[in-house]
Parts: sequence; structure tokens; C-alpha cells
Amino acid sequence: MDNLPVELKGPLSGSSAPVVRPLIHDLSRSALQEWCQSHGLPGYRADQIRQWIFGKRVDAFEAMHDVPAAARKKLAEEFDFWAGRIVRHQVATDRTEKLLLALRQGDLVECVLMREPDRNTICVSTQVGCGMGCVFCASGLEGVKRNLSTGEILEQVLRVDRLLTKEERITNIVVMGMGEPLANLKNLLPALDTLHDKGGMGLGARRITISTVGLPEKMRELARHGTPYNLAVSLHAPENSLRTEIVPTNKGTGIEAILAAADDYFEITGRRVTYEYVLLAGKNDGPDQAKQLARLLRERIAHVNLIPMNPVAPIDLSAPAEPRTQMFAEMLEHGGVNVTVRKRKGADIDAACGQLRLTELTMGPA
Repeated sequence: MDNLPVELKGPLSGSSAPVVRPLIHDLSRSALQEWCQSHGLPGYRADQIRQWIFGKRVDAFEAMHDVPAAARKKLAEEFDFWAGRIVRHQVATDRTEKLLLALRQGDLVECVLMREPDRNTICVSTQVGCGMGCVFCASGLEGVKRNLSTGEILEQVLRVDRLLTKEERITNIVVMGMGEPLANLKNLLPALDTLHDKGGMGLGARRITISTVGLPEKMRELARHGTPYNLAVSLHAPENSLRTEIVPTNKGTGIEAILAAADDYFEITGRRVTYEYVLLAGKNDGPDQAKQLARLLRERIAHVNLIPMNPVAPIDLSAPAEPRTQMFAEMLEHGGVNVTVRKRKGADIDAACGQLRLTELTMGPA
């Protein structure tokens, strides 16, 4: 399912269709250094090029003024700067911004900028669609089509970065958009390493969070990667029968295996694991579930992030009333568990993950 550009040939005429060039963001620092050296350029030119891309917010190779003109021309001949285009750009009254991007094959993905007084957080996608089938989520209603490449993941960050003012900077990355991030770990990790690297965005590992429904072996692989990114596990239920109703993939894993992998993640990285819990009215928001969740987590160094469900038009589920959400949070606190309730962002636009893409797929352009 990995998406790496290939040259397309016309099957009937034998003539070549327009060449799909590699995306410049798919190249690691070392790969870009090799490209420079193969074209008679010193290796340090790679750092200059990356500085223009990740630091100076240019949109084309010709804007890289301290790179020799011949090198800029060669870059433009051999690489694409962008993989797609912006189809929709929504801005909420709270200044949350959501982009729908159409990639080269016409595949649609979403990314979001969430502004707070002390931070600018970007939420990125890792797949076209999602195969996990969580019952409350718009991303999985059409299933999963393919993985995004490293460059396509980075492009979301770069597109949103260019929405910021000169004074603003990206401070945080959350990998909580469309798709299961750990199902595309091969392409995700190089993207995150670029964002973490001083020659990229220079973001600390504590400012990058990866969310997963719980793929135990991939969680351990992430722990062994060596960079201690934050891990958030989408739990959504305190026992297996209910969780399997909400997250169908739980049937093949089970809460016990997921918690064991999360414990290993903490042991290896020293990072406290966050457990995300989407509250669904009348399904997983009762006092019995709160008590069970507290018993499950109170002996662990963990944090629970309660998330009242964002409404999704085709899905007959909703968030509980605010007093019931508060009751659930208080019961967790009394049970010895650290908890926060996530503030809802972008309430007056297509706030739910995958909803803007779903609208585009089912209704067509506005």
C-alpha cells in the first residue's frame, strides 16, 4: 500500500504519459546529500535546500536563492515540490483551520491547524481512509485505500505551516488524523524524524504525539525506535466485549495485550502513556464504565483524555451531555486516575476526523 511515485507508460500507444517525479520531501537528509554529490554539489547544499523547505517556507525550487541556479533547475527537473493541491480550506470562529488535500492520484486527505495562546498544533493523517472501523469515526466509513508516503505526511505539515504568520511557528504535532499511524510506521517514522531533526522543524520529541487503536507489536517497535515520542492509545472502553463493539480490531488483540505493550512503551522510553476515551452517549459513558476504567489504570503511570464525540452525519451516535461528561471525569479522578476533558475545536466546521473528506466523496465539490 506504500505510495512511492513511478513513471507511468501509455499502454496502447507506447508513448510515455507525463512523468510523475519523486516528491522532494520523500528524501531523507542523507538521500538528499547523495543526490547533491551525484550532481557535483557539496553535501552541505542538502542542508541549504532543507532549510528553505522546512524553515523559510518557500513554495518552489527557484526561490532557493543561495542554491546555484543550475542546481535549482536540476531539482525542478527531477523532483516535484508538492504532491497535490488544496481542495478546501475551512476556518472556524476559534481560528481552527482545516485543509482537504487532493494528492496526485486524486486521493483526499485532511490536516488541521489548532491554535492556542501558547501553541500551534498540527494534526496529520497517515493513510487515505482507515481500516480500523471504529464505530464513531468518519475516517473509516469508506475503508482504507493506501498508506501515505513520507513526503505526503510531511506535505500536510508544510501546507499548514504556510498558513501561519511570520511571527507564528508550529509547536506541536499530533498524528491523530485519518488512518492508523502504526499501520504505516515505515513511512511515518522518517517523517517524524525530519520534524524532530534540527535540520527539519527542530521539534522536541515531547511535542510530537502518535495516536493508535493499539497494535501491540508496532507499539513495541515504536518504543525501540530510539526517539521517545508521546504515545496515545485510543481505548474507548474498559472491557473487551464493549471495546470490540466500538473498535472491531480489538477482537484480534484484546485490552490486556494492548495495556502490556503500553507498559513496555513506558518502561523503554520513560514516557507516560495517554489513554484516549471517546465518550458515546448511552454506550460507554456510564458510572460502571468509569469505575472499571479507574480500576484498569490507577496502578499505571497514565493519563486519560476524555473526548466527547464530534457529531458525524451518517453515524447514529452522539456525545453525552456536559454534566454526564463531568461526572465521568470526576469518577476517574476519585478512582486515582489523572484525567482531562479535551476542548472541542473547530465546532462550526467539519470538525470530526475524516468528515470533510467524506462530504467531498459523497456530495462532490461545494
